[in-house]
Amino acid sequence: MQAHLVSRMLANQGVGSTEVCQTGAEALLALQKVDRGWVVISSLYLPDQAGTDLVAAMRADPYLEAVPFILISSETRPQVLDPVRQAGACSILGKPFNEEQLARALYAAADYLNPPADLDAAELERLRVLLVDDSMASRRHLRRLLEELGIERITEAVNGKEAVDCLQTTMVDLVITDYNMPEMDGRELTEYIRTQSWQNAVPVLMVTSEQNMGRLAAVEKAGVSAICDKPFEATSIRRLIGDAVLN
Repeated sequence: MQAHLVSRMLANQGVGSTEVCQTGAEALLALQKVDRGWVVISSLYLPDQAGTDLVAAMRADPYLEAVPFILISSETRPQVLDPVRQAGACSILGKPFNEEQLARALYAAADYLNPPADLDAAELERLRVLLVDDSMASRRHLRRLLEELGIERITEAVNGKEAVDCLQTTMVDLVITDYNMPEMDGRELTEYIRTQSWQNAVPVLMVTSEQNMGRLAAVEKAGVSAICDKPFEATSIRRLIGDAVLN
């Protein structure tokens, strides 16, 4: 029933080709047989696996890791949805949803597949970015977006403590960090940068699935330059980088 409903909505949005798969395994097999440019729209609970398992399998496959993934679910628990966010989902559509919401998710996926050249290429090439996240899938997703923008000078750290070590010896133009990390979280990293680092003026962009308003307020007080929710649209990252670094 849901597949029929979504297919009809996609047709109304002008999507020319839709293939319906009943299981995660069937979807993975179908994706291996098609050209790039497809978008996966999946429910959370499939007969053979969870949608989180499907997106994890896609991100582990070099051929599928860049395929946009949209999740449809009535689930609201962070511990269930966070693996999808960390894997770099373009959108999570809560049930019930309408065609306008689906259209926004499709636009985000299209933007991810075909990023517009709206930032100065020469300036982007010169940017030095420190990417901090304990999730390898999330780092890979963000790195891919940054590289598609033309940013190649990217250093990765798995938590705030490792990022501090890097900042002591490496000059950067932008720090992109997660909030929830072991050893030292994003708030503590931001506080360190603003109060102890010799690079205390570097812009700090936080990309997080954190929903606690008290914690987010503490991050803003610590001196973060901007906060972007997971999942995020590629347009949001470009805009925030432009506002924080290039303007």
